[in-house]
Amino acid sequence: MAQSQDWRNHGVRVVRANEFDSNTPQTPGMTRAAAINRAIAGANKLWAGSVEIHPNAKTAPHHHGALESIIYVVSGRARMRWGEKLEYVADAGPGDFIFVPPYVPHQEINALANEPLACVVVRSDQEPVVVNLEIDSVEKPEEVRWIDPGHPKR
Repeated sequence: MAQSQDWRNHGVRVVRANEFDSNTPQTPGMTRAAAINRAIAGANKLWAGSVEIHPNAKTAPHHHGALESIIYVVSGRARMRWGEKLEYVADAGPGDFIFVPPYVPHQEINALANEPLACVVVRSDQEPVVVNLEIDSVEKPEEVRWIDPGHPKR
């Protein structure tokens, strides 16, 4: 007979907002707080947390090594710049998802002057990799509007 699992103690874990841990690598211009990781929730393959960027603020350029990142915009207006000289730009609003591939230099910008930008971030590993970069960025980045060829524009 198979041994039963202790689902009460090793099942679903609800992490309350007051349990987030801000003792995670930071990037100037934003505040990160871990919500789901090994220590808090017992996760082994994912990291998730919240990010806030103050009104009219921007982060320092950085990347997250081999990690993939997903950013979900909860409120505010996100302006993402990326590339070797942050030469590309795209905006995202509430309900939008942003995918950041491994090693891509990027910068998050709060495009609004009067309200914070609040996001949820999910990464593909527990390792809290944040590599802050010194980049001489271009003055006028190229706006990128990516259209998935399999999904026609609405």
